[in-house]
Amino acid sequence: MSSLTLERIEVRPVLLPLGRPVVSRVGVYEQWPLILIDLFTEQGVVGRSYLAPYLKQAVRYIVPALQDLAEARKGRALAPLDEFAAGRKALGLVGLEGVTLIAVSGLDMAAWDALAKAAGLPLAVYLGGSLAPVPAYHSGGLWLTPLKTLAKEAAELVAEGGFTGLKLRLGRERLADDLQAIRLVRDVLGPEGQIMTDFNQGLSLGEALHRCHGLDDQGLYWFEEPIAYDDLSGYARLARELRTPVMLGENFYGPRSLYAAIQAGACDYVMPDLMRIGGVTGWLRAAALAGAAGIEMSSHLYPEVSAHLLRVAESGHWLEWQDWAHPILAEPFRLEDGHLVIPEVPGNGLAWNEDTVRRYQL
Repeated sequence: MSSLTLERIEVRPVLLPLGRPVVSRVGVYEQWPLILIDLFTEQGVVGRSYLAPYLKQAVRYIVPALQDLAEARKGRALAPLDEFAAGRKALGLVGLEGVTLIAVSGLDMAAWDALAKAAGLPLAVYLGGSLAPVPAYHSGGLWLTPLKTLAKEAAELVAEGGFTGLKLRLGRERLADDLQAIRLVRDVLGPEGQIMTDFNQGLSLGEALHRCHGLDDQGLYWFEEPIAYDDLSGYARLARELRTPVMLGENFYGPRSLYAAIQAGACDYVMPDLMRIGGVTGWLRAAALAGAAGIEMSSHLYPEVSAHLLRVAESGHWLEWQDWAHPILAEPFRLEDGHLVIPEVPGNGLAWNEDTVRRYQL
């Protein structure tokens, strides 16, 4: 099939229950909104993607942006590299970040899925890579919940996929409580296990200097977002002073944001989020920058599509795994010995469980 032409899109928001509620410095969430995107082509190929906008009320802004962008492209050949620039330009007067880039990202991921399906290839292979299990850590628990629950939960998370790495949220009121949380999780993982930590931007720079120096001898894999994500000078200071690597990136809006952080010396690792970095197109451009700088690049959310992209990233690192989208997936990806197994099917592997979609549709 030489080309695909956009016919229409179908956009369906759903609100899914979380088995383990999110309890972090940014809030408490018991439900998780997703926006499902089906991109229909005149040739009969359907590309799929989803967006995870965190907040239920964000749906009302993102869905119209998706529909407007698709309407403007109707009848045109799918060309994600061209459409990435055109989409941002079309909404540039309201800003190049936020809803603009989120909408561009959602359509971009669906377009790449359709093109890979038309070629009869898994997305990673269509992009020039190969399929292999992707190393993953479990990020679906160990929030700022009572210390007495952490050991049991850590053991449950490990058992869900043979994980040797877990993400632990930090930033409790006392340093002693963060230290105790680390000890409890370390006892479960053992000395060879990896603990990735995340402060969810919960600290001021002064607090972060005190807290991270106080935790710097704990053998943690990284400190993620201790302070506001856009304080690059603050991150540069933390990266200079700390032995534990500093992770940044889930709030990079587009590849240029990643480039600015690298240029500022603000991070040791990066972890773009597909919804914000610009979908597959934005990820590929960001991965080239990270690879050229020699900085390892992990993923944030979207484990199904991210797994493909980590297989083609020069400095591909860890996959962040959580099962929050599983209720609406016809076939969730399989886990094996702490790795996510990419299915050998054309496209990105996303397919919807329509019964569940109808149950949770907003």
